[in-house]
Amino acid sequence: MNKNNDLGLLILRIAIGAMMLLHGIAKLGDVSFIEGMLAGKGIPSFIAYGVYITEIVAPILLIIGYRTRLAAVVFIIGTLTALFLVHSADLFSLNDNGGWKIELLGLFTFAALTLFFTGGGKIAASSSNKWD
Repeated sequence: MNKNNDLGLLILRIAIGAMMLLHGIAKLGDVSFIEGMLAGKGIPSFIAYGVYITEIVAPILLIIGYRTRLAAVVFIIGTLTALFLVHSADLFSLNDNGGWKIELLGLFTFAALTLFFTGGGKIAASSSNKWD
């Protein structure tokens, strides 16, 4: 059986991009809960609008395959921010079914890290730049 790494990278890009994009769409127009959480930690509340970059812009770039490595870095920054600001207490916890409590966040982070190292493949809007 022949390997088709480019098709595999396309599937990975679409999968994590689409799933994270849904998180971003759910936050459109209302990031007040994020602003409140940031203010409670002494962080300026305007930073809450960065969620649109990490959960909407970066996933769209991943899906279409434009500057995949750069989009993956932004995506990772978003997942790590969520990890440290919201889920840090769950880092070493298991859920009721025995799985890692933050397994979805972990999958997002490691999938984006994979795309950072591999790039988006040849089935992408752009594949010739060092950030692709």
